[in-house]
Amino acid sequence: VQLQACGGGLVQAGGSLRLSCAASGLTFSTYGMGWFRQAPGKEREFVAAISWSGGTTYYADSVKGRFTISRDNAKNTVYMQMNSLKSDDTAVYYCAARYSGTYFQARDYGYWGQGTLVTVSS
Repeated sequence: VQLQACGGGLVQAGGSLRLSCAASGLTFSTYGMGWFRQAPGKEREFVAAISWSGGTTYYADSVKGRFTISRDNAKNTVYMQMNSLKSDDTAVYYCAARYSGTYFQARDYGYWGQGTLVTVSS
């Protein structure tokens, strides 16, 4: 299984980025998918998740209204549109495929991508 995340970069506060995560080696359309992030010196935290069908989405309070998660099962890809970025959003962002359980705990995800760095300058 491979999850290849991309789309990170350096952006000014208030700007936007779109992350992508391409999956291979698994039946993508049967997995819930999530995005987590880890800032320097902090624990990995939940950002957003989407059900296997795309019909249900979940967001951390800190990103609600600014970030949008979506997926294209025909392309085996999950996306996260990030708008109105803040310096607090600076982190390495990871995509993950969920085994079972909740959508909010890292332990419920069995496959992880390598991460993509998002840096927001103020």
